[in-house]
Amino acid sequence: MTTKLSAAALPSITTASTPAYDRSTLTPGIVHFGVGNFHRAHQAVYLDDLFATGSDHDWALVGAGVREADEAMRQKLKTQDWLTTVVEQEADTSAARVTGPMIDYLRPGDSAAVIARLTDPAIRIVSLTITEGGYYIDPASQTFDPGHPDIAFDAANMAAPKTAFGLILAGLLARRAAGIAPFTVMSCDNIPGNGHVTQNAVVGLAQLIDPALAQWVKASVAFPNGMVDRITPATSPREIALLAEDFGIDDNWPVFCESFKQWVLEDNFPAGRPALEKVGVQFVKDVAPYEHMKIRILNGGHATIAYPAGLMDIHFVHEAMAHPLVAAFLKKVEHDEIIPIVPPVPDTNLDDYFAMCEKRFANPKIGDTVRRLALDGSNRQPKFIIPSALDRVKRQQSANGLSLVSALWCRYCHGTTDSGAVIEPNDPSWDRLTAQAKLARHDPEAWLAMTDIYGELAHSPAFLAAFTNALTTLWDVGTKVTLERYLADRL
Repeated sequence: MTTKLSAAALPSITTASTPAYDRSTLTPGIVHFGVGNFHRAHQAVYLDDLFATGSDHDWALVGAGVREADEAMRQKLKTQDWLTTVVEQEADTSAARVTGPMIDYLRPGDSAAVIARLTDPAIRIVSLTITEGGYYIDPASQTFDPGHPDIAFDAANMAAPKTAFGLILAGLLARRAAGIAPFTVMSCDNIPGNGHVTQNAVVGLAQLIDPALAQWVKASVAFPNGMVDRITPATSPREIALLAEDFGIDDNWPVFCESFKQWVLEDNFPAGRPALEKVGVQFVKDVAPYEHMKIRILNGGHATIAYPAGLMDIHFVHEAMAHPLVAAFLKKVEHDEIIPIVPPVPDTNLDDYFAMCEKRFANPKIGDTVRRLALDGSNRQPKFIIPSALDRVKRQQSANGLSLVSALWCRYCHGTTDSGAVIEPNDPSWDRLTAQAKLARHDPEAWLAMTDIYGELAHSPAFLAAFTNALTTLWDVGTKVTLERYLADRL
């Protein structure tokens, strides 16, 4: 017997904690674009904790989105009064909580309603989790691409824009016309300098419309940088069934995650902010060291294990970490090549941080999939792996491990595992990547010829030589033997 999640059902739920505050007292303060699993396991959980202290009930969330999938999520959450069940899992424990900081979700595509809400003086923060690929960044230069068709459309249609950045700019314009102070724009995505990247997108769009408008945005709107962290897999029928079986709750789209979470924010909120420091958010002057550590070590670590595990038909991340070759590969690449070039982080031992990452990756309860880690390499590799390789090449240091990571990605994009199983498309640019990977089987340089992804690294003779050797070995002897040779310093 299960209980269908809803506001009315909260008193009858005894297997999970429920909001320790009166949701009727909440009023909106934040519009959030991208109400996916990570947001609901991270920012929304911090706000749920804060509201439970009795504080800041005027900072409730209003959801927003721009994709078709956002409407599907909206419908799932609407039937349960915007509530979400979050299940925090470690190897020997599982705990469920129902969170309630979201009080509305604007219909995607209704630009007028979204802009009207953004114009409301009560909205003082607009936040985003739109994934690394949602910022219209040119992979090679890592700068905003003003020539993208979506951006060009918005520049010509500011009354009804279709991107998050177009809607944000339209909201800022409406507030300026009404004499209302700008809201703060806060990215919660895994991108180096995510505040700067978001500012470049909004300013870049404004530049296409009016250079004076671009200058006003740059001078008047705050875009704080932040580092966010919590491993949060995609929800599948498995998680929905587990929630019903273990906790007796029928939730349309629950979130399963690890218990660990971290949020480091630059304290730059001219329009005000919730007192998130009360619930564990770190406010610092410079986020860069923290995000650099996280993106290079944790996200780079995910990218390191994704492709060898995928090529060896390993399904779950914890299974990959239980495979001695994959775990040893991760440790060697991190200790030999990544950690030595990560700058110091205040009050943090980088070796201890990596050891914690290993433990988190190995958590058997999370059910995180290798396929999720391997998703969207064309956007993730230029952020998580290629910068580390380039740093080492510039220092004339070995990047053999990182070149093998690139070779494994190339081999994965060929479209079959070592056993011959078909790898279903797993990147927005899958067709292009597959075509290049097929060329690279006999001409490895063809892979690095994607200079929009590899940038300056594509022209390094040392990296090309290491990559060529790694890819050739993968095709000659397979992933298992290649890893063995690398670990024995014979690659």
